[in-house]
Amino acid sequence: MTDARDRIATHVHEDPGVHFNAVVRATDLAPGQVQHHAHRLVSAGDLAVERVSGRTHYFPPEYDDWERGVVALARRETARDALSYLLDAGPSRPAAVAEGVGVARSTLEHHLDALTARDVVEKRRDAHNRVTLALVRPEATVRLLADVDPSVADRFVDRFERLLDDFLD
Repeated sequence: MTDARDRIATHVHEDPGVHFNAVVRATDLAPGQVQHHAHRLVSAGDLAVERVSGRTHYFPPEYDDWERGVVALARRETARDALSYLLDAGPSRPAAVAEGVGVARSTLEHHLDALTARDVVEKRRDAHNRVTLALVRPEATVRLLADVDPSVADRFVDRFERLLDDFLD
């Protein structure tokens, strides 16, 4: 394996779910180099790739599809905060989660769309058609959240969303 591939693979193993731009920054390689070598690593089975919400995330190959989705989504602060809220509070109404996380209900719904599509969170409906949110696999979610260390760029995007929510309220 080349030095560039070693650096990319090492970084991905140390920071599972890291997105493409963060790999570029961390390895001091040109984007084209990272793209070329990451593609080779994925083709060889040394890395796995997941595209979530317009971002390409890289993982060690032992992560399955569901785990990759959880980690990639949890790199967004609002999604991670919603997961943490549900871990702490248990099944909850969407309004309570939005209030607990400190975001507008529409912002929460945006993140819930991806979380429910990946079977991380489920929307349960009662006899009166009221929705309760619950984690599908809470124990596995706890384990995977330990792998998440969002980048500064991810934090800025999330904070900007929250600033807009506050401004529009």
